[in-house]
Amino acid sequence: MKKVRKAVFPVAGLGTRFLPATKAVPKEMLTVVDRPVIQYVVDEAREAGIEHFIFVTGRNKAVIEDHFDVQFELYDTLAQRGKDEVLAKLQRLQPAPGQTSFTRQQVPMGLGHAVWCAREIVGDEPFALLLPDMIMQSEKSCMKEMVDLYNEAGGNIIAVQECDPAETHKYGIVGRGKDVHNGFELTEMVEKPKQGTAPSNLFINGRYILQPEIFEVLSTQERGAGNEIQLTDAMLKLKNNQDFYGYHYQGKTFDCGSPEGFVEANVAFALGRADLHDRMSETIGSLLKETTPIERRKVAR
Repeated sequence: MKKVRKAVFPVAGLGTRFLPATKAVPKEMLTVVDRPVIQYVVDEAREAGIEHFIFVTGRNKAVIEDHFDVQFELYDTLAQRGKDEVLAKLQRLQPAPGQTSFTRQQVPMGLGHAVWCAREIVGDEPFALLLPDMIMQSEKSCMKEMVDLYNEAGGNIIAVQECDPAETHKYGIVGRGKDVHNGFELTEMVEKPKQGTAPSNLFINGRYILQPEIFEVLSTQERGAGNEIQLTDAMLKLKNNQDFYGYHYQGKTFDCGSPEGFVEANVAFALGRADLHDRMSETIGSLLKETTPIERRKVAR
């Protein structure tokens, strides 16, 4: 069984829900506290033992490549000014030479198509897929736990977590079978099931480990919902020939692709830091007392 060495990050999206902020800045480079969103996701992959980071980009995404490159002038200036702690932090986050690859998704045709665009770089080996909009907060890394499950069970792994049963129609939902190691067998996958028909309230949260045969399926996959090539449709076909397992993630997930989730992530990660917790708690408490409820005041949109 081959080791999971590579991870794919689909970062070609336009981020229209964040306009005008994302008119010139990729949504993946918006910061949660003091790190870009994409940095959190790459750090999660690195903690899981990933060695090669593959970014599927689009137009106006060059700054992502710059972020993961060495900036000699900046590093030299920090060294000259004695900013050794900051410099060391940046160097720890710096991928080694040859650890990053970038490929283009020239046409926005959905997540399945974005994954297919990475096929030549991934090659004939299993790979992790991390959606950069979703960032995790927990003691145990979601992807690390998934890799541990993969090392025991093999196959394909999908991370899931619980949602309100009344909101299952908004997500991709899985059916839960018997337990396997620290996960369980997947009995079915349903994309946005009609209310009252979902097999569970476990939704797919944006973390996957997939076998390379998914690329062959995607190469002939017809467009589905939204007139896009859907990854879930391809996984359903692959499930006919390969095992799929679920990992029930117990931490928090923040959808930074929406303004609400992005603000929630900033608050949660700030409160989770020892150097910011007390100040943030005091500020949030003060704002809650002083701010007029939204329905009683006019807000410029």
